[in-house]
Amino acid sequence: MPRLIHLNGPSGIGKSTIARSYAERHPGVLNLDTDHVVRLIGGWRDTFFETFKAAQLLTRAMAETHLRTGHDVVMPQLATRVADIAPFEAAAAECGVEYREILLTAAKPAALERFAGRVADGDAETKGIDDVVQERGGTAIVGRIHDQLAAYLPLRPHCVVVPTDGRVPEQTYEDVVAALAPVRRG
Repeated sequence: MPRLIHLNGPSGIGKSTIARSYAERHPGVLNLDTDHVVRLIGGWRDTFFETFKAAQLLTRAMAETHLRTGHDVVMPQLATRVADIAPFEAAAAECGVEYREILLTAAKPAALERFAGRVADGDAETKGIDDVVQERGGTAIVGRIHDQLAAYLPLRPHCVVVPTDGRVPEQTYEDVVAALAPVRRG
C-alpha cells in the first residue's frame, strides 16, 4: 500500500536530506518538499506566509496525484499544529493510503547549532527559506519551533520520534527506514 511519509522536525534537522536519500533509494517515490514548491511562486519572499499557504495546496494536490499512481510520497515538512497536517492526513485517507509521520529531533542546543551551521555554510538548496527564517529571528525562531514541537508531540500518538543527536545522516536514514518497516504480528 502506498504511503504518505511526513518527515517533521525543526529547520536544519535533516528532513530534506533524509527525504532525498529515501527517494533516491526507492524508485517511484516522490520527494515532495513544500519549501521547493513555495520557491516556484513569484514574489514568495515578499509574501512568504500567503505564498506558503498556496504552496501547501499545490503540495497536497501533487501528493494526491502521485499517491493515486500507487507510489509513496515522502514529504519533508515542519508542522507544529495538527491543523497544518490535517489536510495531508485527509488526502492520504481519500487516496486510501497510509499516512506515516516521523519527527526528526535533537536536543534544543544541537538543533540550534545545526540550523546556525547550515546558514553559515550557505546551503544553496535551503538558502531562500533559511534567509526568511533568519530575517524573522534565526535561531530564536528555531528555538521556538523546538518548543512548539515538544507541545505538539503529545497530540500525535502515532508519530514516531527519531533522535538525530550525534548521528550522521546515514544513521538517521537507517532509523527512518526501520521506523517505516511493517510491524510484524506473531
